[in-house]
Amino acid sequence: MPVVAIALGSNLGDRRAHLEWAIEQLASILIDPRISLLVETDPFDVPAPQPPYLNGVVVGETHQTPREILAWLLALEQRRGRLRPSFRAPRTLDLDLIFFGDQIINEPDLVVPHARFRERTFVLGPLAEIAPAMVDPETGKTVAELLAAIPG
Repeated sequence: MPVVAIALGSNLGDRRAHLEWAIEQLASILIDPRISLLVETDPFDVPAPQPPYLNGVVVGETHQTPREILAWLLALEQRRGRLRPSFRAPRTLDLDLIFFGDQIINEPDLVVPHARFRERTFVLGPLAEIAPAMVDPETGKTVAELLAAIPG
């Protein structure tokens, strides 16, 4: 079974409640889920001022396909009231598929590993906490190595 890594984020409403709800839902499709601590971070690469984010990561095995996971994540976001008025708008819930085993997928609506995770300490930090040896199939580097390579 592939091991998947899913990043969680929220910066609208009751952020902790949104993430705890998502973690509970993800536990129903992941086997032996591991959950990082939740960390507060400043918005990154957004066009206008936004409230701070609460971020974390969940890692676990799954019987689902990448497409099924993506559909599940989008449905969870929608159920929690996520709107998409613009790219990088504030959100009640943001769920990103970071890894799906050692697969590399590059399709218009599904890119795995996630296209920008390597530059995001708010993903790599929590991921390194629970799965530092997880390997990025594109670079061959571990999550710990990727985190150490980020300046600052």
